[in-house]
Amino acid sequence: MAVSEILTRFGEVSADPLGYARAWKARSGQPVIGSFPMNFPSEMAHAAGALPVIIQESDDPITVGHGLLFPFYCGFTRSAVDQAGKGDLAVLDAIMFGDHCVQLLGAADAVRVALPETRVIFFQLISSMCDPWTFGRAKESFEKLRSELEDFLGRPVEDEAMRASIRLFNRNRALIRQLYQMRVDGRASLTASQMQSVVKSSMVMDRREHTDLLEALLAAIPHEPAARDSRAIRLHLSGHFCQAPKPELLDMIEGCGAVVVGDDLYHGFRFISTDVPEEGDPMDGLARWYMDRNTGVPCPTRVQNDVDWDAFLIDAMRRQSAEGMIVLMAKFCEPHMYYYPEVKEAFERAEMPHLLIETEHESMALEHIRTRVESFLELVKRRRGVARPSVRSMEGEAA
Repeated sequence: MAVSEILTRFGEVSADPLGYARAWKARSGQPVIGSFPMNFPSEMAHAAGALPVIIQESDDPITVGHGLLFPFYCGFTRSAVDQAGKGDLAVLDAIMFGDHCVQLLGAADAVRVALPETRVIFFQLISSMCDPWTFGRAKESFEKLRSELEDFLGRPVEDEAMRASIRLFNRNRALIRQLYQMRVDGRASLTASQMQSVVKSSMVMDRREHTDLLEALLAAIPHEPAARDSRAIRLHLSGHFCQAPKPELLDMIEGCGAVVVGDDLYHGFRFISTDVPEEGDPMDGLARWYMDRNTGVPCPTRVQNDVDWDAFLIDAMRRQSAEGMIVLMAKFCEPHMYYYPEVKEAFERAEMPHLLIETEHESMALEHIRTRVESFLELVKRRRGVARPSVRSMEGEAA
């Protein structure tokens, strides 16, 4: 397949993830298990013979969901509940809920009401990451999840099947990381929105199918320096723990004269950052993976005394030679709102420019955002070749 065909396929699945799940289910006759971000081990559902699908925010306006959830919940949870209320999530035989924010707890109850025939599995992981008992508690949680899946599916999830799925998922992540690094290095000419569709589609597609397409893509894509405008501002994108930033927002940012050279987005490097150990007890491996993820890319919903998200961001930007950072904060995202002041202060101390953009599920005022992005990039551009000015940061709502 040509590069354009493969990227088009990834884009199609990203645009209609539930459509892909319905087609897969009709074709295979096997169950589909949905999960909420961010810590569900999809390998486990795959090993059980199901299709693991990470639930995505829909572009559709929220209608029936208004009656099921508070309007001050984030766009992702309101969209997910809206999809449940409309019956769109009925293709999912079971849904796994996480515990990383209060709003998801409310969403779980709303989905139970909207989809009474769908099995809801609540999965709670220890959030204190540096205690002596953290590893053991994490392993217990994964073992409990395994038992619930086995009870739901009526069949065991064998260790060897788990190991095979772990190897496949590690292979998939490694290929995406290779493509990601080629893009950062300028060896692969992909836009930020195209890279996002590669990651997002991996959250939905059968991993074997996705991996085969990735291998074909890496074989076909020119491994040569892409023509990159040296005047483009090198940016790091941060934030958006659950939903993908809208492609038009990413296209607009790069269209203003920037190139995204790094990120910690869930639909970006955060998702592909960490592999599961392939040797030994798979439950040990998943517990290790859970802990390593927070060291690799810190999450503000976890607590770890020797890991700082702001320090990670500054170090990452220096490694990437990023000249500025744009923070994409989903409106009403409490973990991000709580942590952002520390990020802001750290960036001000380091005299590193950043721009905060608050995003919404609907009513994205892109022209207003474009003006702010253009002003920010102009500010960053003026720093080139001159002494650093005093603190540079820009804040405010974008919609």
